[in-house]
Amino acid sequence: MADILAVTTTTDDPEAAAALARSAVAAHLAACAQVDGPITSVYRWQGGVETAREWRVVLKTTADRYPALEAHLRAGHAYEVPEVVAVPVVAGSADYLAWVRAGTAAD
Repeated sequence: MADILAVTTTTDDPEAAAALARSAVAAHLAACAQVDGPITSVYRWQGGVETAREWRVVLKTTADRYPALEAHLRAGHAYEVPEVVAVPVVAGSADYLAWVRAGTAAD
């Protein structure tokens, strides 16, 4: 099942989060995406500790489609160093995982 990934990114704007989600799904780079927030992020940036309100996007994809999804997220992101983190799905419903594979198949 490690061929399925949950990929997370964050952004400071709900419309930007929705646009990243929609464009990735439309391009078959992710089978689906959930946007949640606002969340509070605390992080180190340029020598200081920052706190910001963000929206999280979690996208389901395959390992084969990950490089293109990462490039898509980085190209469409406003952050200088956007979070793009992939976590392998180690278990899940066989029907759902098959749906993710089908939803990310190139046209």
